[in-house]
Amino acid sequence: MPQDVIVALDFPTGAKTLAFLDRFTGRKPYVKIGMELYYAEGPAIVRAIKERGHRIFLDLKLHDIPNTVEKAMRVLSRLDVDMTNVHAAGTVAMMEAALRGLTRPDGTRAVLLAVTQLTSTDEERMRRELLIDADMPSTVAHYARNAKAAGLPGVVCSPLEAALVKEACGPDFLTVTPGIRFADSAADDQRRVMTPARAREGGSDYIVVGRPITAAADPVAAYERCLREFLGA
Repeated sequence: MPQDVIVALDFPTGAKTLAFLDRFTGRKPYVKIGMELYYAEGPAIVRAIKERGHRIFLDLKLHDIPNTVEKAMRVLSRLDVDMTNVHAAGTVAMMEAALRGLTRPDGTRAVLLAVTQLTSTDEERMRRELLIDADMPSTVAHYARNAKAAGLPGVVCSPLEAALVKEACGPDFLTVTPGIRFADSAADDQRRVMTPARAREGGSDYIVVGRPITAAADPVAAYERCLREFLGA
């Protein structure tokens, strides 16, 4: 099973993003482009980063009626990203539509993941604000099984739930986990967090790391530290 560290490019402009990536003169990290950067710069930033040789996780978390999501994914399929996602809460029908839209005429497509519950959501908020009465582990496992039923190869989940997702959906079902912090880092707005080493032990296939790398005094050193802790090398 492949494992890697994905660096979250949570910058407001393309100029700041490319200046950050200029620091990586050796290994080119797998990167995540989220809503802030994509909405600021559009498809051009995806193409610019792809041309530099980076693999890209386009993290837009689509959640709408199946027809709308299918059409949106058809557009995104032209960007040649490596990974993208939808919200599992959009139902099996929506995830199936997303998969159809993302699949190109030649049958190729990016890896499509479903977001189970955001790492900023804890169980108390889930029950009180979202009116979900099941506990967090049961909810995440159920959403993961729905994603698998829709034909998706994996989910985005908290590193705390990676092992139970594997148990529910099998060892080859991908788990991509944000909410990663070094032992000496602040949790910021994340509620369900874990260190890179613990995430590896817990079954994460890919970890998504933002501020511990992007806000570090030496981002390249922080990235290399994350690789060592996660990959054990």
